[in-house]
Amino acid sequence: MAQGDAELLAEARHGDAAAYGRLHGRHAPAARILALRLVGGPAEAEEAVVETFAGILGLLRRGGGPREAFRPYLLTALRRTVHDRPPVEGGQAATGEMEAPDPDAFTEGTGAPEPDASFAGPAPTGPARSPAVRAYRSLPERWQLVLWHTGVEGATAAEVAPLLGLTAGGAAALARTARAGWRQAYLRARLAGVPRPGCRPVLGGMDAYVRGALARRESRALDGHMDDCTGCHEAFLELTDVDRSLRATVGPLVAGPALAGYLAALGGVGAAGTSGPPGRWRPAPTARRRAVAAGAAAGTVTLAAALALVSARGPQAAPAAPVPDPPPIAAPAPVPQDPPSPPPSPPGRTSSPGEGDRSRGRAGPRPAAPPSGGGAALVPAPRLIARIDALGALVRSETGIVAVRLRNVGAGKSGELVADVGLPYGVTVSAAARRGRAVSVVKPVGTVDGWACRADVAGARCSRGPLAAGRTTAIFLRVVVSPAADEGAAPSVRVSTPGAGVTARARTGVRAVGAPARFATDGQVVTSAIGNTLLDCARADRRCRAARSRRGHSRDNDLWRMRPFDQDRDGSTRSSSAARLSLPRRARLVWAGLYWSASAPADGRIKFKTPGDGGYTRVRADRVTERRLPAGTAYQAFADVTRLMGGLRGTYWAADASLTPGVSRHAGWSLVVVAADSRRPYSQAVVVDAATVVDREHGPAWIPLDGLTSTASPARVDLVTWEGDADLRGERVTLGGRPLRPDDGDRDADNPFDGSATGAEGTDLTFGTDVDGFRAPLGPNPVLKVSTGRDVLFFGVAVVRVQVRS
Repeated sequence: MAQGDAELLAEARHGDAAAYGRLHGRHAPAARILALRLVGGPAEAEEAVVETFAGILGLLRRGGGPREAFRPYLLTALRRTVHDRPPVEGGQAATGEMEAPDPDAFTEGTGAPEPDASFAGPAPTGPARSPAVRAYRSLPERWQLVLWHTGVEGATAAEVAPLLGLTAGGAAALARTARAGWRQAYLRARLAGVPRPGCRPVLGGMDAYVRGALARRESRALDGHMDDCTGCHEAFLELTDVDRSLRATVGPLVAGPALAGYLAALGGVGAAGTSGPPGRWRPAPTARRRAVAAGAAAGTVTLAAALALVSARGPQAAPAAPVPDPPPIAAPAPVPQDPPSPPPSPPGRTSSPGEGDRSRGRAGPRPAAPPSGGGAALVPAPRLIARIDALGALVRSETGIVAVRLRNVGAGKSGELVADVGLPYGVTVSAAARRGRAVSVVKPVGTVDGWACRADVAGARCSRGPLAAGRTTAIFLRVVVSPAADEGAAPSVRVSTPGAGVTARARTGVRAVGAPARFATDGQVVTSAIGNTLLDCARADRRCRAARSRRGHSRDNDLWRMRPFDQDRDGSTRSSSAARLSLPRRARLVWAGLYWSASAPADGRIKFKTPGDGGYTRVRADRVTERRLPAGTAYQAFADVTRLMGGLRGTYWAADASLTPGVSRHAGWSLVVVAADSRRPYSQAVVVDAATVVDREHGPAWIPLDGLTSTASPARVDLVTWEGDADLRGERVTLGGRPLRPDDGDRDADNPFDGSATGAEGTDLTFGTDVDGFRAPLGPNPVLKVSTGRDVLFFGVAVVRVQVRS
């Protein structure tokens, strides 16, 4: 998938000339079309285009310039460049087509001004203050980008997709969202204008009216009102044709009176732009096309020289040409209940200049100016390496986790870090409910490590304090994946700090199948999983006593009428069992999850007791997943029990889960723990929920372990599996194609799920419940595969921890 404009701009801002060259290839054809309508001939037009591109590059290197919507910014800057040049005899700029600058057209933003923000490019006064323009200005810049290209320029979703770094389907969905956001913002702008009392309820219902979502009686009332109200009828017309409204109001602010000619010629070029001269501009005379081609070739050389000049001057150099630096359409004072705006600074954080008007995907703090004076000592500089990963898998209709990992490999400490996380269409950050216009606070998963995050329109913005040289940090964001999310679409991130910045995109994205991550963290951590069964055979039977000691040939639950295992001698419980957790005394709890399962209808409840508790605590499941097994319906339930945990070492109890006695029945539980231990090596840890039936009919379970670093050190893998039989062989667990041998039980690689559970007390054989540990290298593309030839398995949970360099 092509890099979007926002990603290329961020890379260009941090010194990547090739990225800016790709932006030039995309947008220079459109700039040439407008320039030809502003000056006298192809040579002058090409000179203005080169000047504008070079000047914008200088601003980018100084931390200014556009963040996402490059095309409208470029065209506005081009008009300013032409406006400041001496008139060309015979050219359109000398014939009165250019109007006088409007001081208020582009300077109504609420954020701090960018460099050279005194520019107020030529624009008509009336449309600049219209509700349509005010609504457009209030939108996130990514929405402005897609509305400009699809609404004003008339591009298709497929043409705009490369500029956004999306698929055509994702671009179409974003365009629909942006149009809906503009309509709502337009109505709010109208309502903020103190309409007549009778108009307020009409405007409040206008969006639903346009979409056909009003009841017939309410629609008739609006029809009657608009018959007598010119203002509301005008609003109706504006909302009915968003593209026409944008072309009539926003278009002139960017392209001026030359808009009509620009759009007519652009219709033969393509909105996304093509390298070189306008490839589909056929209506122009042959002589004109040849002249433009010659000018484009010369302009490419001139731009390359300009890029080299700006690059040589360094990030603080003045631009090669005076180019404006306000956004082409700056946001006015916000109207009530605008779409989510960028988050305010977290407590204890000082905002950087110009940060107040950044939206998703914009770069972070501007590079700090170097020390003045030729003899000043050089300050060691930071250098960042970033990666972003979907952990486990981002599965449609599931929650998941996206990890951003950052390492400072430079010689100096970084400044404040700002990470803009971009999520594909259909993937959103889980956050607290929004109140009014406030942006939702996001609580990162795992060890937070100083990060504070807030949800953005299509992702999140996170910040933390400086990162020392040689140190690593990570953010884990819980996300929700919709059923309509684009398969293969991957998250991205841009991390900025004064003097350094980096961008990254995940290798994998949304999947149709897989296992989502329940929890993840990086650090000096240790993982453990323990458990026990809640069903047992008849103890009075000699064969049962042998089986419970892992002897004999009656070790399968389909050979017994299973009955509740009640180990706690507590008359208030019907079934209960215990398991012991052994962790170092110095370990501190990070997270704990309780899983339980049975071949029975689920009621989502269980009793749980930690070491030192006088009695049980009733626990209600956060999630219950039901599947069909040969014995009937089975479920796996999960609850986050972190808040219930005290000291880590000792014996844990679970009791009274929903279960059904009988032949071939299973019931059991497992406690999964992630703890911090300062004496452990730096590691990555992830807990993945599977809840997958494995048999000959359903086939193997394939569990991608995306987002983990493959190292020479073997990974620790704990698997929780239900309904395994000790005497049915033919099961296999492989990781990256390598078979795994369990650490406990019979330790047979051809029969890993043999009724053994780490930490189980009171029995050696845990009928239908397996909590097994393995050790193996991850391999370059780690995928966990669980298969069986004869048995039926209900594969539940995978806990993976791998040691990495900190």
